[in-house]
Amino acid sequence: MRRKKTGYILLALLVITGLAGTISGSISGKERRIALNLMKNSKSDVLLSLKGLSEKQLDFKIAPDKWSAKECMYHIAVSENELWGWLQTALNAPANPEKRSEVKLTDEQLIQLMEDRSHKMKTNVSLEPQNTSYKSFDDAVNDFKKQRTKHIEYLRSTTEDLRDHIIKTPIGWVDCYQLCLMIASHSNRHMQQINETKEEASLSRIK
Repeated sequence: MRRKKTGYILLALLVITGLAGTISGSISGKERRIALNLMKNSKSDVLLSLKGLSEKQLDFKIAPDKWSAKECMYHIAVSENELWGWLQTALNAPANPEKRSEVKLTDEQLIQLMEDRSHKMKTNVSLEPQNTSYKSFDDAVNDFKKQRTKHIEYLRSTTEDLRDHIIKTPIGWVDCYQLCLMIASHSNRHMQQINETKEEASLSRIK
């Protein structure tokens, strides 16, 4: 009976201190929840933005130099793989906490920057829709869903030192936790672009 009572006391202490249900590692339970919610919500938002679009609507462009909804999906999917590759490369290298002073953006600022479409960014040529290996829209959607599911599962359980592995990106130095936030907010950025294109397609009465 005493052992059982002691167990309850320990559990109560864990709950009070906020340690129950967390996994040891470089990120806190709160950070893990933020990243997971961003990953899951941005996945759902991308898929919802594409739901029910006809082939003509998927191919519609606001202007010749703008991407269609289909092209946005190609870019989202290929970028998911590319950015995750950056993460794995950084984690496979020795931790470099001495680079922490190079990280200028807070987590919140990084998300805001990535999702702000008024802030223009030039994508790598290899990530442009016409240069991807996808043979169809469905190929891109299925690859995105498969990869994002893996990435969500990784974030759910990882104990890797995401904060002390730091990498240089086109928006500056970020740690690997921030790179996870970048992946999720990047897809949100282009989901907004899909919705802008959908709005114009509707106005143009594309069926």
